[in-house]
Amino acid sequence: MSKFLIIHPEEISEKWIMRLCDLEADTLGIHSVGGTNAHVYLQNMLEDLRSDGVRSLLDEAKKRGLAIEYELHAASFLLPRELFSEHPEYFRVDADGKRTPEFNFCVSNPQALKIASRRAAELTQSLYLSSNKFYLWLDDGKELHCHCPKCREFSSSDQQLIALNAMLAEIKNVRPDAKLAYLAYCTTTDVPKKVRPHKDIFLEYAPFERDRAKPASNMCEAEKENLIALFELFGKKDSKILEYWYDNSMFSGWKKPPKYLSVDNAMVIDDVAFYRELGFENIGSFACYLGADYEELFGDPDLNSFRNV
Repeated sequence: MSKFLIIHPEEISEKWIMRLCDLEADTLGIHSVGGTNAHVYLQNMLEDLRSDGVRSLLDEAKKRGLAIEYELHAASFLLPRELFSEHPEYFRVDADGKRTPEFNFCVSNPQALKIASRRAAELTQSLYLSSNKFYLWLDDGKELHCHCPKCREFSSSDQQLIALNAMLAEIKNVRPDAKLAYLAYCTTTDVPKKVRPHKDIFLEYAPFERDRAKPASNMCEAEKENLIALFELFGKKDSKILEYWYDNSMFSGWKKPPKYLSVDNAMVIDDVAFYRELGFENIGSFACYLGADYEELFGDPDLNSFRNV
């Protein structure tokens, strides 16, 4: 079983590397900021990855046995928004019936899929020291799928899977061992009904909307049945639970300065036991907004419960 924590690119430091090793994690996750400007943050991250300073830190992480993975809201980067003026047909139709360059793209348009898939392959080549597991998520938000006449027969989940299948086929031309995550998150938590995944697409389950006052084991029967159905479709091989136990960006309202992180350690331990029982192979959490600025305000964050993962 794999243990991981995910931080922002600017938070990568020797201290974070040592912290992960001390916690007996085996993977350093890197997540460029999501939201409306996710494509800008992703481009900034790629520029940072060319610097000697960042590369030397990632070299050190690799030397100490940590795998490097990049978890990215990538759709607006993969299909550049500036194409909208000449090719609006590449982009999604919103719920009001309007073509819009905001978020994602039309997965029924062959040229849009071709461009996004080609750029996905190029992107994987730019992710310094990345493992063979890639996380090229669609844009961050709810109900951001396409409602054009061809797409509207497919759910958000099916539309994500159409895009992922196309991307993975292209990525395998440059990285034959590549695997790609299906992110079950918000409106893509429901099981895809009309599209089957490539065998190398694995499940990543991110319960963003769960009630954080209660342990995960309190999920309702409908959620449990849906999760079982997700396992039936994707299998448990490489399956990943992405939690928010230490996501101080969420708890700070995605605004700096960061707030103090208060962790319910007993709930973390309960959640881990529940996720293990379900059969997840990889367990971890976002841990953003816990960089140098947090330490200056509050000292080291409390991550002790992660030792029990």
